[in-house]
Amino acid sequence: MNSKKILFTATAAVAAAVMALAGCGSASSSSDASGSSSGKKDAFVLGGLWPETGSLAYLAPPELAAEKLAVKDINAAGGVLGKDVTTTDADTSDADHADQNTSAVQSVLSKDPSFVIGPASSAVVKNVYKTITEQKIPMLSMGATSSDFSGLSPYFFRTVPPDTVQGTVLGQVIAQDGVKNLAVAVFNDEYGTGLRDTVVKTVKDAGVNIVYGEKDAFDPTETNFSSIATAIKASNPDAVAVIAFDQTKPLVKELKSAGVDTHKLYFVDGNTSDYSKDLDAGLLEGSKGTIPGVQASDDFQKQLVDAYGKDISTFTYGAETYDGIILAALAAQKGGSADGETIQKNMAAVSGANGGTECKSYKECLAALKSGKDIHYKGVTGIGPFNSSNDPSSANIGVYKFDAKNVPSFDHAQEGKVPTK
Repeated sequence: MNSKKILFTATAAVAAAVMALAGCGSASSSSDASGSSSGKKDAFVLGGLWPETGSLAYLAPPELAAEKLAVKDINAAGGVLGKDVTTTDADTSDADHADQNTSAVQSVLSKDPSFVIGPASSAVVKNVYKTITEQKIPMLSMGATSSDFSGLSPYFFRTVPPDTVQGTVLGQVIAQDGVKNLAVAVFNDEYGTGLRDTVVKTVKDAGVNIVYGEKDAFDPTETNFSSIATAIKASNPDAVAVIAFDQTKPLVKELKSAGVDTHKLYFVDGNTSDYSKDLDAGLLEGSKGTIPGVQASDDFQKQLVDAYGKDISTFTYGAETYDGIILAALAAQKGGSADGETIQKNMAAVSGANGGTECKSYKECLAALKSGKDIHYKGVTGIGPFNSSNDPSSANIGVYKFDAKNVPSFDHAQEGKVPTK
C-alpha cells in the first residue's frame, strides 16, 4: 500500500482522486471546463478511483463495497444538502499501468466531482495527484501510506496512518518475537522502500542485525526470485520481512525451495492476504503481518457484503474508505456547499479537530449539524481527528497471524501516534 495495505498498504498502502496531496493548488478561483470546484454547489458528486485490475485488485471489493454502503447510508439519512449523493468511478489499476492511472483520473474529473476517494496505492497517488489538486478538489486515500505524503497539500487527506507508524509497529513485533538476524526482501517502490527504512531503523534500535536487504531492492516487475531467495538463505536469517504486493506469491515459493523457514515471515498491508488458494497448506503457518486500521466488526463486514452483493475475501481498507466518504459528506453539509474548497475547509472540523459533539453515524452527525452544533465524527476506523498534516492524529495497526490454511487472522491491535511535519 500504501501502504499496502497491505496490506496493507497504507495508506497504504493509489491514485488520484481523493488525495490532494501536494501544495500545488491552482491560484485561480474561477470555475473552468476541466472541473474546477470553485463556486457554490448543492449536488455532491463522489469520484472513486479503485484498483479493480493489477497487483492490488484484491483491495477493490472492500473499497467498492464501502463506497456503496456509505452512499446508501448518506442518502437514506437525507443526502447532502437535501440531495442524494451520486458517484463516478474508474479503475486506476496499479503503478505499472501509468497510462491507465491517468485516463482513470481524467474520466472521473470530467464529471466535475466534489471530492475524490482513492486510490489506495502510494505509487499511483504520486503519478496522478497534481492533476486533481490543480482543480482544488480534495482527495482522500484509504490506503496510501507513504510517509512523504504527510502535509504535502491542504487538499490531501487520508484515513490511514503513514508508513512510519506501521513500520514502527512491525519492527516492534519482530524484535518482541526474539528475532536476532533479519533479512528484508523489498520491491523498489516508494511504498516498499519507505516501509523498509522504518522497519530497519526500529529493529536495529532494538538490537536486531540486518543480514540482507538493508539497501537491496528488486524491480516490481520481477518474476524470477531464485537468486534473491538463494542470497537470503545464504545470509542465514532467523526471519524474513517481505514487503511487496503480488510478487509475494512467487517469492515465497522460491524462499521455500531455497530452504528458508516460511513460518517465520513478516508481511505488511500490501501482502497480508488470503493465500489459501495460492500456496501449499501450512506454508505460512505462524508468520505474521500488519495492516493499518481496525479489524472490521462482524456487523460492519456483513453490511459491506450486503452492499457489494457478493462475498468479499478481505475487508482491508473497507472501514477507511467508508469513514473517508462520510467525513467528506459531513464537511460539505457543515460548509453549506458541495464544492471542493468548502469541503477541504471543513474536513478537519467534522473529524473533531476542534472538539464538538461526538456522533457515530452520518444520520446522527447530520442531525447535530442541523441543530447548530460542532461535531466530532467517531467512525468505524477509530482514528483520531486530522492533524495539521491532514493525517489521522492517532490510528490502530492490526497485527495478524497466518493459520494452517495460509489465511491471516486478527491477533491484536497496537495504537500508534502520528507525528506531524
